[in-house]
Amino acid sequence: MIPQEIIRRKRDGDELDAADIRSFIAALAAGRLSEGQIGAFAMAVWFKGMSRAEIVALTLAMADSGDRLQWADIDRPIADKHSTGGVGDNVSLMLAPIAAACGLAVPMISGRGLGHTGGTLDKLESIPGYRITPDADLFHKVVKEAGCAIIGQTGTLAPADGRLYAVRDVTATVDSIPLITASILSKKLAAGLETLVLDVKVGNGAFMADRGQAEILAQSLVEVANGAGVKTSALITDMNQPLADSAGNAVEMRNCLDFLAGRKRDTRLDIVVLAFAAEMLVKSGIAASPDEAEGMARQALSSGKAAEVFARMVSMLGGPSDLIENPDRHLARAPVEKPVPAARSGWLAACDARGIGVSVIDLGGGRRHPSDRIDHRVGFSELLPLGTRVTAGEPIALVHAADEAAAERAAAALAMHYRITDDKPETTSVIAGLV
Repeated sequence: MIPQEIIRRKRDGDELDAADIRSFIAALAAGRLSEGQIGAFAMAVWFKGMSRAEIVALTLAMADSGDRLQWADIDRPIADKHSTGGVGDNVSLMLAPIAAACGLAVPMISGRGLGHTGGTLDKLESIPGYRITPDADLFHKVVKEAGCAIIGQTGTLAPADGRLYAVRDVTATVDSIPLITASILSKKLAAGLETLVLDVKVGNGAFMADRGQAEILAQSLVEVANGAGVKTSALITDMNQPLADSAGNAVEMRNCLDFLAGRKRDTRLDIVVLAFAAEMLVKSGIAASPDEAEGMARQALSSGKAAEVFARMVSMLGGPSDLIENPDRHLARAPVEKPVPAARSGWLAACDARGIGVSVIDLGGGRRHPSDRIDHRVGFSELLPLGTRVTAGEPIALVHAADEAAAERAAAALAMHYRITDDKPETTSVIAGLV
């Protein structure tokens, strides 16, 4: 295999065969390619694209570049969910234990925040003692005994993806649909999944702001995953406002715990969590219809079984056993909490969800550089949903900040991210489509 010949052929728009793709990815994983060659390949794919057969071959080659997890001793369907990222999106934290309580095994390998979007791992690290990178034996044990485990990617799982992504990040090729598809799915295939549901976000707080592009990405992901042998579907969901009423790390974790314990239900979040639970259960053959599946998910919540699964997972991975009952004992609070007053009376008509995510970063709740340390305490809570009638001076959110100056800046920024009108806005469905 001559790397530059493969790069040249893709640059010229030729279709690569599976053997060449496998050879190129094997060389990448083994460290035999220069960053220049990797970057040139990524740029050629960005400009020329890939056929479905090429993307399937690329995905499988990346999945095979490291370990593949095995679940032969678990007699439950192996299922997972992946989101393309959003603001206030803590669906995975509730969905995994609900699905496990209904009879699925969920080995969920999640990521950190990327850009303005929050990361499941960063939220989990707000739990004292929680091990996001357990060894393989513990990971297997937790999935088998608790029903689910939410952890981070290890260096032995699809390592080719890690090196390719690092180069994409600095060569302006992150937004290539073939490369996004292979990056997401290679890790899921390596995790040994049988079924997968995907949450493709669309809106001003998503990486795909355009509905058409979101549908193209969803179609690519679904076709490639099914082509690689994993039963897959995708829901396209709205990200023109934060999904939950919280955005941050510990504040979103509190939201999750309150949801699982039945202390609160957030309408948009409730809809999305139950929709994905139903899709997972039907796709895996646990339920015969979406209505039956949603009923099972609601029962798992109301009975407390989902909360028990989550508590066991946290405890087995090193966290406190009473986290759900006593969140304030374990989750650090920011020293300053400040309400954000509505600038005028009227209806909350629109918001800049991306701007809200950036404001969380400005508070210290996200990273500007990979080496930055996160302040898990900070963020926003009690965010009012669009379509709410407000009075001037009434709080539309609560800022959690490290000091008074940061709280003042964040409150002013958040107020600017909302548009208040005299007329009531039209409501839109949080579920925009199914692929």
